[in-house]
Amino acid sequence: MTGATPFVLVHPDAASVAAMAAGRVLASVQEALALRGTAHVALTGGSMGSALVAALADHPQRGVVDWSRVHVWWGDERYLPTGDPDRNDTQNDEAGLSTLGLAREHVHRVAGPDASTSPEESAALYEAALREHGSGRWDVVLLGVGPDGHVASLFPGHPAQLVDDVLAVAVHDSPKPPPTRVSLTLTCLGNAREVWFVVAGGDKAEAVAKGVSGAPAAESTAAQLRGDGRVGWLVDEAAAAALPASS
Repeated sequence: MTGATPFVLVHPDAASVAAMAAGRVLASVQEALALRGTAHVALTGGSMGSALVAALADHPQRGVVDWSRVHVWWGDERYLPTGDPDRNDTQNDEAGLSTLGLAREHVHRVAGPDASTSPEESAALYEAALREHGSGRWDVVLLGVGPDGHVASLFPGHPAQLVDDVLAVAVHDSPKPPPTRVSLTLTCLGNAREVWFVVAGGDKAEAVAKGVSGAPAAESTAAQLRGDGRVGWLVDEAAAAALPASS
């Protein structure tokens, strides 16, 4: 995927990454509200996703944002029942998402097996919700990156990785448990004014280096996501360890 050249901002540790990412999200959302009246944000799961949400909830300027006009989505979700502790939305809720003041109808959750007949139906429902409520373009997309270079639930070499004719796709036989998931596609994630990879930990260093350098799809999904807006990597020193000194 062609598009904007990514840039890298290195912070001392994971807590600093989460705090700085939260500040950037607040600024971008506030700008979107001023310019367009609403804001659409795609959240990420994992430990850094929860840390970022917690940093948003604790940020001293969180009250500046009119959260009732913000729409929240997820880049991917485990196909598990509502409230399951392994779901990304459950973990984000527990981290403080539910305290921000979002309108309930603006928190767009991926249907699990309790609310859909299959992950394919869940993906279709999510795409329909995106088309109904979305602006057609993300204001902010937040993504973690796995040690294998995956983003959302798009794993290198997996058939779902290169699906480009839909906005959301069912993922079967994920190499990382649980095996069944629903994910936004690269086509969908890349249609964004800002894409931020939020990564911490030495186990991610190789994945960060491949993502920033533009490794092939078989080695890195992150490298395929360039988008046509700003693309940045917010990483800690450990995750930046394999980058060239000039990055």
